Formats: sequence, C-alpha cells, structure tokens
Amino acid sequence: MSTVAPTPAPPVTVADAAPEPWNGRDDGPGADNLRWHHTVSLGAEHAEPGDVAFVGFRSDEGVRRNKGRQGAADGPGALRRALSSMALPTPSRAVDLGDVEVADGDLEAGQRRLGRVITPLVDRGGPVMVLGGGHEVAYGSYQGLAASRAVRDGARVGVLNLDAHFDLRDDVRPSSGTPFLQMAHDEQRAGRSLNYWVFGVSQPSNTERLFRTADRLGVRYLPDTACGVLNLAAVDAFVADFLASCDLVHLSIDLDVLPAGAAPGVSAPAAYGVQMDIVEHVCAAVAASGRLAVCEVAELNPDLDVDQRTARAGARLIHRIVTGRTAAARRA
Repeated sequence: MSTVAPTPAPPVTVADAAPEPWNGRDDGPGADNLRWHHTVSLGAEHAEPGDVAFVGFRSDEGVRRNKGRQGAADGPGALRRALSSMALPTPSRAVDLGDVEVADGDLEAGQRRLGRVITPLVDRGGPVMVLGGGHEVAYGSYQGLAASRAVRDGARVGVLNLDAHFDLRDDVRPSSGTPFLQMAHDEQRAGRSLNYWVFGVSQPSNTERLFRTADRLGVRYLPDTACGVLNLAAVDAFVADFLASCDLVHLSIDLDVLPAGAAPGVSAPAAYGVQMDIVEHVCAAVAASGRLAVCEVAELNPDLDVDQRTARAGARLIHRIVTGRTAAARRA
C-alpha cells in the first residue's frame, strides 16, 4: 500500500538584520509565570509550521515621501519591548525573524524583500505579525500574501485597514499614503478586484478625491463617527460582512486610528479617533475567525510617544490578536 509523503514546509527567508534577544520581567519558572520573552525563539532556523512569526520593517522612507513626521523605523524595537513583558495566559510558540531594513531610500526593494520573507511563513500556516514602520509596510505585506500558495490556489483575500486614512493616494512615487491603491492596481493586473475595507476613516483627514477613489474601487468603509460604543451593532455587522467576504485576512493596523491621547506617537495624531476598546473588539473578532494570515502594526514613532502609550497600545493589540487566535484554534 503506497503512501503520499507530506509536503515539506517551505524554507524561511532570512531578514536583513538578525533578531535581538527579548528581555523583560521574570516572576520565576513555570507555565503560570509565562511572559512573551519566555516563548519567542530567535532566527529563521527555529521557525516551525504554524508558529506565530514576527518580522520587523524598519522604514521611514514612505513617511518621508508623504511629507510626514519621520521616526517609524524605530517602531519595531519599541513594539517588541512593549510586548516582551506582557503575561501569556497559555503557552504559545513564536519566532522572531529580525528586521527588513530600508536604509538606502530604496523603498520598493525593501517592500519586495519583506514580501519574500512573508510568503513562506504564510505557506507554513502563520500568522505573520509585521512590526512597523510607516504604513508603506502594507504593500510589502500584500506582496508576500499575494505570492502565497493559498492565493495562487484561489483563496479570497480581504484587506481590513484600521485607519483614519484611506491611503489611496495616486502619487508619482509610492509612499505611506499609496499602499492600498498599489494593491488595487496589482489586483487588477491579476484579473481580480481588491477586497478592501476601512474601519475608522476620518472625513477631515481625507480629501473628496480620496473618497471618490474609494467609491470607484468599491471600498467599504465605516467612518470614525460611527465606530463608538453606541454603534456596536453597526461595528459588528461591518466586521461580520467583511469576514464573510474572504477566506484569508490581511489586517492592517495604523495606530493613528486611535485618539491622540491613546496614540500620540504617530505621524498624524487623530483629533477624534476610535477608542481602544472598540479597536481591540474588532481585532478580537478577526482573530477568532481563524482566517488571519498577515497583520501589520504601522506608524509607531517612538520619538513622538508619551510614556510609551502608543507602543503599549500597539503591543496590546498584537497580544490580543495572537492569544485570541490561539484560543480559537484550540477550541476548533
């Protein structure tokens, strides 16, 4: 009787810079004292199928081109430090592959390198958590997911952007303001339409041209003024409709979706924003769906942060997503 050999896991691509050790509070041995720094292995050689994989994207180039306040290249390190001492409810496996760096102004090459790191991780079962930098990271994440085996086999991808901005600018040079229009163009060339949804978009932060572009592309969006606790039924319906539209989720979290008091350390702090409990509620729903393939947390600028509020907010969202996904997988 013949047997079919299992498909070997694809080799993991090494990032530009090796990961540094995670350090933090230590309350002693035992599974009931676990914190993130106890569970994260370092380096591609430790990546196992199904592991949560962290990779940083050290880039300010997109923000610079978009005439924003630079500093997001240091976001990955700040997110790791904020996450490191958070307590884990149950044991988990995670690996840190280090950082892809854009240090020469060649943003496009950096995005391609990020994509090459992400693709085999998605093929191994993910999820992939991308840390930083500017929101130009989203196009690199998209390139990695688009090249994955599941997408090549016909899986439907949905992109959910938690953001005050559409980031659909039609600029001559790609920047932190263009990634989702770049995705739309790539999807069109592939004979598909971009399934793009935006949660928390701010009318004063987006021109009428951007709203027209969103409408032309069929973008579904919920404005920040409709994302409060009193509108929770509308929030849940929006997320449920999004999840019903796709097989795999690309979740993009721009920390400027949060109010400036909760996230001061971003290029464009929000005058209004969506409260942290609602943003976390949405992230938890996505995690529980079991469909998350890639998530990036973008725009953290430690130079502009106050009391590490923005870094802690981003780290808490990562923690909620990963632990929620792990709990859902164990229940399945």
